[in-house]
Amino acid sequence: MARPIWPGVIEAYRRHLPVTARTPVVTLLEGNTPLIHSRALSRRVGASADVYLKYEGLNPTGSFKDRGMTVAMSKAVEAKSVAVLCASTGNTSASASAYAARAGLRSIVLIPSGAIALGKLSQALIHGARVAAVEANFDACLTLAKELAKAHPITLVNSINPHRIEGQKTCAFEICDALGRAPDFHVTPVGNAGNITAQWKGYREYYQLGAIRRLPVMLGFQAAGAAPLVTGRIVKTPKTVATAIKIGNPASWQAALRARDESRGQIAAVTDREILAAYRGLAEQDGIFVEPASAASVAGLLKLAKAGYFARQKPASGGRLAIVCILTGHGLKDPERAIKSLKVPKPIPPLLSVIAKAVGLK
Repeated sequence: MARPIWPGVIEAYRRHLPVTARTPVVTLLEGNTPLIHSRALSRRVGASADVYLKYEGLNPTGSFKDRGMTVAMSKAVEAKSVAVLCASTGNTSASASAYAARAGLRSIVLIPSGAIALGKLSQALIHGARVAAVEANFDACLTLAKELAKAHPITLVNSINPHRIEGQKTCAFEICDALGRAPDFHVTPVGNAGNITAQWKGYREYYQLGAIRRLPVMLGFQAAGAAPLVTGRIVKTPKTVATAIKIGNPASWQAALRARDESRGQIAAVTDREILAAYRGLAEQDGIFVEPASAASVAGLLKLAKAGYFARQKPASGGRLAIVCILTGHGLKDPERAIKSLKVPKPIPPLLSVIAKAVGLK
């Protein structure tokens, strides 16, 4: 017997989203990403905790951005837009260009020159986006994109577009549906801060509807060289290997702080060294390849665990602590980083004895 085909987040959660019968649904069947239990991380955290990994890198364009883009693009078509525009460090441009192609719209992308992984740039280009590489950082590109949207009849699809946040909140719905409750802790990378804002919105809506009985503590992590929410001031020249969160002036700054405060959580920083250690650990111990920014959540989890944070917590259910880490994007978004951080094998002759020695066989 055939199993039902996953319909994408709009049809799966239609009653929770700002769509009507008149909204043309633009979808690539995003969502329904796996929630993977990590034995390795559960052991490292200890404290009778179960750590789960929400692998958003398995969305159609390889990142969580697709959840918001399906709603934003559907509403743009409903509004009879002919083009969409975004500023991007990579993932938004990949998602916007793919969904624009699906919708039959033109896509325009502003990227900070030299600050976008080639894997992401290739996605925008192959989907037919008109890409401008601007000699400025992301924050300046976003300001320029806002001005372009004011001057021309095009739809801006960055996370300041409220429809993006609406779509991204479905990640929280899926987590609760999979666990049968809200996790005790929700850990996520923070860049432009739309994700933590949307996820908290999703949890609150499920709570208000009675679908869950309690809310999670929200834990957000920024890269130390791009941590304006931690320092409380704009970072004019953000620096980090985690390009997806290399943002010095988040668009959803205040909303992210509300999520932190309302959930009694925290937003902290992790170093590039901690991010890359978590990045390699996920690949080697859990078999999950993510882009560096995704690993910020796991780096933060391990940092808190080492400080004894989770050992001081008690699960609301009386059983084991449930902790969910969001892995925002696939590792193939930035393969150059993997190559740079690892030893690439050198050519050897086709001799069994030489090959056996090279691969550690006696």
